[in-house]
Amino acid sequence: MALVAGCVQRVFNPGVNEATLRVLAAEGCDVIVPRGQGCCGALSMHAGREHESLQFAQDLIERFSRQRVDFIIINAAGCGSHLKDYARLFPGDARAQEFAAKVRDINEFLAAIPAVAPRRPLAVRVAMHDACHLAHAQRIKSQPRQILRGIPGVTLLEVPDGEQCCGSAGIYNLVQPESAEQIGQRKVDNVLSTRADLLASANPGCTLQIQKILRERGKHLPAAHPIEILDASISGTPLPR
Repeated sequence: MALVAGCVQRVFNPGVNEATLRVLAAEGCDVIVPRGQGCCGALSMHAGREHESLQFAQDLIERFSRQRVDFIIINAAGCGSHLKDYARLFPGDARAQEFAAKVRDINEFLAAIPAVAPRRPLAVRVAMHDACHLAHAQRIKSQPRQILRGIPGVTLLEVPDGEQCCGSAGIYNLVQPESAEQIGQRKVDNVLSTRADLLASANPGCTLQIQKILRERGKHLPAAHPIEILDASISGTPLPR
């Protein structure tokens, strides 16, 4: 399989890619990270820069088409939603159709295969944040919960009104900051009400938005991608504190 490294993910949350590679290796998968890969085009599409977005997408398809892989793995919800849309964006393009058919979110992929690596107990209370691009766009909601419940000692907590957006929404927090702030404040209220030790978030934009508001309030609640929590259980990598 091949990993899409992502733009925001590899800059702001590089540990997510590292955890993804370790977990997939522990589960018996051979993973490559194609060199020279750039943006998937999601943020450009959100900004209405369609031509630029399609150029990014074509370049990514070209680079990944050189690799003989069964699956293309992505661990950022916003990117994953866009990657799966390549078939629609390039109708009649066989390579785009094949690319999109191979795309799997990391939660989606791991939930569909038998667990091989032993899970060590983690005594931690985890609040599950559903990224909109994961839960609504990709209909991936049970899978991250399945993964976290498979870790001994983890107490999984549901965030009240969890279907509601955090305000990040692609680039919404950049173009409509006041509205995004109000939405984010409600999300943070609900997250804090769980009294969790850790927030699980499968999208870097959501994580950045929620952490920003927490810092502004003087609150501290570490966040981790579900794959980082699973990695901590399998490999012993420390959880964020």
